[in-house]
Amino acid sequence: MTLTVSPPAPVQTPANPPSRPRKAVPVRRALAYLLLSVLSVAVLVPFAWMVSASLKLDADVFSVPIQWIPAEFHWENFTNIWERIPLLTYLRNSVFLSLTITALQVLTGSFAAYGFAKVRFPGRDALFLAYIATIAVPWQAYMVPQYIIMQKAGLVNTHLSLILLQAFGAFGVFLMRQYYLTIPDELCEAGRLDGLSEYGIWARIVLPLSKPALASLALLTFVNTWNDYMGPFIYLTDNKLWTIQLGLRSFVGLYDAEYAMIMTGSVLSVLPILVIFLLGQKYFVRGIATSGLK
Repeated sequence: MTLTVSPPAPVQTPANPPSRPRKAVPVRRALAYLLLSVLSVAVLVPFAWMVSASLKLDADVFSVPIQWIPAEFHWENFTNIWERIPLLTYLRNSVFLSLTITALQVLTGSFAAYGFAKVRFPGRDALFLAYIATIAVPWQAYMVPQYIIMQKAGLVNTHLSLILLQAFGAFGVFLMRQYYLTIPDELCEAGRLDGLSEYGIWARIVLPLSKPALASLALLTFVNTWNDYMGPFIYLTDNKLWTIQLGLRSFVGLYDAEYAMIMTGSVLSVLPILVIFLLGQKYFVRGIATSGLK
């Protein structure tokens, strides 16, 4: 008995072996950086002009051509403004309203979002859509009814009127719900098996996992409240209750405006927002990226 061993089959090599992918030229990245640079310049130019105008005299603010670097720096604008208007009072009122409304919106928004995301009840999705649809209704449509309600309740010319009207926000509920949907339902079920109530699950499980979304909502609410002009303009008439946005209106006269002082006050009003954004930038970006908003 003879054992024949067949030779191994020749390895067939393709006629045109796939070449290694060449390193793509980063054209898209370069274009993206170029576009971002142009947009950054477009955003920063008004702020640069604001800072430049705050160090000028009124006659030099609108000089042609624009002097980006003033010929003479008038640093006294930043000291004179404290004597011209009660700036400290305005800043204190803005800080009080912004912190109070931000805390209430974070509390109510996160709590309502938990119900829409983790609690099952009949009509939940329809109720959520109806509530979110209120975002599309312009504020001017219900501005007058709101004012009548506040007037009947005797809350006009008080900070409480602004706090009650802005303590709830549909956008905050939407933002937090989108983030809560990324939290596994198994964690909530485990909490229920351990005897936790829905309040306990929300406070001890969901909230600690939602710090990025909470920071995003807090930052957006604080900035929106700080920059609000129409709300305080409608409901606050006493000068002692004015915010910084209403206080800057003091430099607008009947026939002219002191633009240098307006820009000086604007620079001072932007500084708190800038500090808060720099401190919470990491959480803000993380919260927006993980909450389903694109």
